Amino acid sequence: MRPSFVLTTMACALLCLSAVSATAQDRTSKMSGLALSNDKPIQIESDNLEIRDQEKRALFDGNVSVTQGTTNLKASNMIVYYKGSGDSISSGNSGDIDRIEVKGNVRLVSGTQSARGETGAFDMTTEILTLKGKQVVLADGANVFTGCKLTVWMKNGEAKLESCGGRVRIQLDPKSRKTN
Repeated sequence: MRPSFVLTTMACALLCLSAVSATAQDRTSKMSGLALSNDKPIQIESDNLEIRDQEKRALFDGNVSVTQGTTNLKASNMIVYYKGSGDSISSGNSGDIDRIEVKGNVRLVSGTQSARGETGAFDMTTEILTLKGKQVVLADGANVFTGCKLTVWMKNGEAKLESCGGRVRIQLDPKSRKTN
């Protein structure tokens, strides 16, 4: 399997798992992100894998699980869209990945941090990640951030959690503050 596109997926996941400090209805914040364990093996499991070279996409269907170290991404489905001429996604050329989409009970977990939503997408060209759902929940231990759309601009680390008509909600645990 193509480790590089999985690394990109995991990078998206790790950025989602960073703490967001938003106190307004729609708020843009800095996200520090987490480092990938590039030296650790990556395991992908799904009920089915279908590579459609003519359509330039790979479909992972049913109980998709991507694991690297202590980080795990789960979804019902994952589609990897690729571009380029002649190469199949199975050839291992990560530069040909256009975008990655996940849907169906999307869950990201890394240590004490987690994120969940209904759908997610990562555009390789713009390096923009989105996670959407009726309730997108980011949690870092007891600190919980809730909205319905999270957008992360990976190039500059900016993130925006949107309410989609309601309000962004935050629950902060004062015991989670780091002491110097």
